[in-house]
Amino acid sequence: MPSHRNRIVSFLAALSLMAWSGPAPAQSREEALGAQEHPKLVQQYGGEYRDPKVNAFVQGIGRRLAQAAGTNVRWSFTVLDSDVVNAFALPGGYVHLTRGLLALAKDEAEVAGVMAHEMGHVLEHHSTDRVNRSTIAGLLAMGVGAVLGSPEIAQVLGMGSNLYIASYSRGQETEADEVGVRLLQAAGYDPMAMATFLETMNRYSQYEALKSGKKKSEGFDMLASHPQTEDRVQRAADLARKAPRGTRPVEPYMAAMDGTIWGDSPENGFVRGNSFVHPALGIGFTVPQGFSLLNGAEQVAAKGPNGAVMLFDGGRSPAARDPAAFLTQALQGSRTQAVQRLDINGLPAATAITRAETEQGPVDARLVAVSVGGDTLYKFTFIAPPGTLQRHDPAFEQTALSFHRLSQREAASYRPERIRTLPVRPGDTVEGFVARMKGEPYAEELFRIINDVPPGTPVQARPVVKVIVP
Repeated sequence: MPSHRNRIVSFLAALSLMAWSGPAPAQSREEALGAQEHPKLVQQYGGEYRDPKVNAFVQGIGRRLAQAAGTNVRWSFTVLDSDVVNAFALPGGYVHLTRGLLALAKDEAEVAGVMAHEMGHVLEHHSTDRVNRSTIAGLLAMGVGAVLGSPEIAQVLGMGSNLYIASYSRGQETEADEVGVRLLQAAGYDPMAMATFLETMNRYSQYEALKSGKKKSEGFDMLASHPQTEDRVQRAADLARKAPRGTRPVEPYMAAMDGTIWGDSPENGFVRGNSFVHPALGIGFTVPQGFSLLNGAEQVAAKGPNGAVMLFDGGRSPAARDPAAFLTQALQGSRTQAVQRLDINGLPAATAITRAETEQGPVDARLVAVSVGGDTLYKFTFIAPPGTLQRHDPAFEQTALSFHRLSQREAASYRPERIRTLPVRPGDTVEGFVARMKGEPYAEELFRIINDVPPGTPVQARPVVKVIVP
């Protein structure tokens, strides 16, 4: 005879099927849209994170939640190789979460809460509306990218073909939370896990702001695409209190996370303070103080004071041996000053200034192209509000002139940081674990956040903790 909990799960799954199963033609269109955009999103966020332990852990949660949902959606769950803390849902059942987000959870139920929330966006068809709106914005931005010689410029201006940064409305977030709580309950997880993870997200956002010296709203994190308010956290907790308690497994989560990369992946290069280095490509550069670096799969971005933006990317080009010819061709037909040839640390380079009109107004841009030999060329795109390029140029010039090839010794000195899980024994202290996290800024604050150890409390409440080690 089935248990009482299993009868509840079956009943909720039946309700889910009645509430969420849409007509087949509409679902087929959503599946096609999701299948089209899924590989683009994966590429943009560093590719798949190919750690067998982590993937088996996430797939297991996904199967459990999919069974609880009881719909005919063909769910797909992907871990992205990115330290950016975020999760995404695409139409047709494509759910993505970054390894950076996984690192912030404290147990399996919190990971399930994030996944259930994203599944809620799919089941409520929010993700279809989101991608459609963003795609239209991307089409409008293509002209801006063409004029500036770089489609990524428009992305940083908030107009580009980055399909996945468009925010959900607060109403949509609330609906997804409601569905997520029901899914957690149906799958046997503690529904309170969603609220506790939202609280961790808020603390981590404050930590990121502290680390970068910026306001909380200026950070690169999940809160930009998933609007969060204290009311939303409270509502998620209220919904959970009305539901039966479930499980919060710790050991499977900790086993999966042991050895996981923290921060940048070697495949995408490393951000170390104000420097970006890519040992595999053998290149590096440094941005001035006041700029914060974001390492993406396809380009590196830096946001600075007073509207200054820097973008860095590269690849193969027929004109790679002649950077001046490359810029001349790329900026043909735009309002561009004469292209000037440069030498940057013994490498042939060129620079040009241009202006473009966007829907958000005009922008000034300086482009710098650097050849590293063969058919490979790298490009800086420096953007400033109109009329301010001269003021920002010293910082832009400093960045461009810092570009250099890495020596073999310098390249070999960079290693990824990793998460290690350690048992808490009698006599262990927060200070002792923090001492292992050499080089991490505000290490105690970070340790307490990723292990949910509130300020001023000892570590003994947690049987196992995570530390970040070189």
